[in-house]
Formats: sequence, C-alpha cells, structure tokens
Amino acid sequence: MPVKMDKVKSPVLIIAVLAAVLGCVVIASAGMGFLSVPYKQVLAVIWARIAGDAGGDPLISAVVWDVRLPRIFTAAIVGAGLSLSGVVFQGILKNPLADPYTLGISAGAAFGACIAFLFNMIHFQGLSVGMCAFAGALITLAVVLYLSNSVGGYSSNNLILSGIIVAAILSAGISFLKYVADERVSVIIFWLMGSFASKTWADAGMVLCFVSAGALICLCFGRDLNLMALGDRAAASLGVDVKKSRLILLAAASLIAAVCVSVSGIIGFVGLLVPHMMRGILGADNQRLMPASLLAGAILLLCADTFTRAVLPSELPIGVLTALIGGPFFCYVFKRGFSQKAGF
Repeated sequence: MPVKMDKVKSPVLIIAVLAAVLGCVVIASAGMGFLSVPYKQVLAVIWARIAGDAGGDPLISAVVWDVRLPRIFTAAIVGAGLSLSGVVFQGILKNPLADPYTLGISAGAAFGACIAFLFNMIHFQGLSVGMCAFAGALITLAVVLYLSNSVGGYSSNNLILSGIIVAAILSAGISFLKYVADERVSVIIFWLMGSFASKTWADAGMVLCFVSAGALICLCFGRDLNLMALGDRAAASLGVDVKKSRLILLAAASLIAAVCVSVSGIIGFVGLLVPHMMRGILGADNQRLMPASLLAGAILLLCADTFTRAVLPSELPIGVLTALIGGPFFCYVFKRGFSQKAGF
C-alpha cells in the first residue's frame, strides 16, 4: 500500500518560513534577559564581530556575543538534532512513540556522566563530563545493536526490546552511583534535568559539527527510509539494502542524540513531539519531514530555553520545562489521533 505523502503542496515554502522564524527567534532571544538589548543593536553586535570590529559598547557586545549567542546556538542545534533523530527513529522502528532515547541512548549518556561526576569529585578533576556522556551513549548503542542482531537481525521489535533491557540495567546503575555520591548527588541530578547554562562557542561548534554530519547522512538516506516504511521485502525489491541502510541510519541518528545529550543533559519530548507536529503538516515523506523537523525542533527548544532564562524569575532546568509542557501536549495529540480514527 503506498504511503500518503501529499499533505502540503509547497513544502519548500513551509521550510523557508520555519527558517525565517528561526532567524527571528535567535535575534529576539539574544536581546532578552536581565540586560535588555534592542534587536537593532543585537544585529549591530553580530555584524561588528563578523567583520572583526570591536567597536560599540563593550558590555553589550560581551553579553550578546560571548554569553547569550553561544547558549542560543547550542540550544537551537540540540533541538534540531533531537527532532531529526526522532524522525529517523520513528521511521526505522515504525513506532510513533519512538524518540532519540528509545534505544537507551539517554540512559547510556546519563550513566557516563554520573561516572565522570563521581570521579571528578574524588580523583580526577580534569575528566570531561561531556566526553564520558558521549562515550556512554555510543557504548550503549553498540550493546543494543549487538543484542538485537544476535536474536534475529535489526528488526524493530528486537531493537526496542534490547533498548528497554539495556536502559533498565543502566537506570539501576545510575541509582547506585547516586547512592555512592552521597550528599554530592545534587550535581548529578541537576545535570540529568538538562541545562544550557554556561555554554561556550566551543560547545556550539562541537555539537554543530556532529549534528551536521549526522543530518547529512540521514538526509541522503531519506528515500530509503521512505521505502522501508512499505516493509522490508517491498523496500528490498525496489533496490534498498535494508540491513545496511537501517544500520547507517541508526548509527547516524544515535550519534546525533549522543552528542546532544552529552552537551545538554536529558531533554525529553522534543524528539517525540516535533516529528508528530510536522508530520501533520507535511505528511509522511521523510525527505520533507527531516529538514522541517530540524528547523521546528530548533525553534521549539530555543523558545523553551529563552523562557527559562529570560522570562521566569529563576532559571528552571530545560528538561523539566519540556516535560511539563510536552507531556500534556502529547497526551492531547495522542488522544485526538485516536479519536479521529474512531470517528469522534
């Protein structure tokens, strides 16, 4: 049965609008905070820094360029990466509830970060939390792929079950590390709730490199992802190497999710909600859905981070906010979808 992919006649227009909205949100966010900066001055600071000119008010220039923009770009890139990963995981696993953390990526990253925090506090002050979180996520992916392949190939059911098993084991490990950390457990808990505080241009550049590479791979395999929705046999008859394509897409999407988690901590619901929202507008064509979700995810997470940073009286961990907003909203979307199918 062919997949319906004709929700919108002009997907290019939607993507262009999302790109324009993202640019506006970046400029608006850079001007918001304890020190309010007009958008014209924000643009002037950005232009001056790009041109190599250090003119203008040094305080405003430092606040906008050195403090706010690195955090803004990191939040936008992480949102884009999580949303793109959500599209790929939902397509590969053929499960509308799949997200970047379905295969235990978040649990692996959290376990690696907890180990880093524990040893930083006790022995090695130079150990990088981000590197340990990234390594933990990749090791988790390798274990999940090994388990799923050993019981009959990389099928959707095998991958999901393997991810659940590994995530459960790692969650127990995280609980043990929290117990060992004793009164210093607050640092671990804060990281697990997610935050973009104190991000630098190095963080933004690192996550941009990994997310860009992973996104390019996913976009190149967009046609294969569409055909795999028809079933493995149908996709293979149309010339798709299903096992190879599935493995490459899984590795790319997991790489994106791993680097995002290592930079920001655990941020839920972005990779689950955004693909659903964009699919309702653009249809199921992943070649349209991936770039649109990438931009929409950047907008969503940037708006959420700006709200916690510049609107609330005290900063709330971004993972808490996305869960508080995303959970009820997804319940509404989920209920409406079933109601429409039932004819209500």
